[in-house]
Amino acid sequence: MPLYKTLNNRHNTVVHIWKITETEAQLRSGITLSENSKQRLLTMSSELHRRGFLSIRHLLHVAGYTDLDLFYDDKGKPHLNDGKFISITHSYEFTAIIVSDAPVGIDIEKKREKIKRIAKKFIKYENTCVYNSSQQVKLLTIIWGAKESMYKLYGSKGLGFKAHCQVEPIDFSHPKSRCSINFNGESSYYDLFYLGFENFMMVYVIPA
Repeated sequence: MPLYKTLNNRHNTVVHIWKITETEAQLRSGITLSENSKQRLLTMSSELHRRGFLSIRHLLHVAGYTDLDLFYDDKGKPHLNDGKFISITHSYEFTAIIVSDAPVGIDIEKKREKIKRIAKKFIKYENTCVYNSSQQVKLLTIIWGAKESMYKLYGSKGLGFKAHCQVEPIDFSHPKSRCSINFNGESSYYDLFYLGFENFMMVYVIPA
């Protein structure tokens, strides 16, 4: 069982990361799927997506849940039956979940040069920090992951990465920063945690 890493950077909050090395058949073993999940699997044409979907159900088991404890609202946001908050992410061979007493969001992204070409679509406040950095791809990947995580946490249509989500300067010597959402006349502030591994960046956000 390739549970890759578990993180506990905040009381009553845990992150579990999975590296997908098993076959689809292996991942189908040892878990119980709801009828809805069985139907969702049937609609997935990509084997990698099916393996990612199944690996997340194994992560649920690690966290003390089953697929039967998970449900989605009409916006596609995941929830747990016991009222705990959950967020889910999948990128290539990695999946992760975060479970907490507070609203949370998580994202894994592969570091790729092309993110520099689309940076102007999602950064504004962060421009100076990015263009003065010698590690632009790493920094942009963290910023994108933070904004994706905030979007997942906030769960409101109309929220824009560039217009409404801000990330404070990142100091690579500290795996933590701050970020915020300014939307509909309200401001919300979050602690941002990030971790790099195998050319990927994982970011998650928790209310400050």
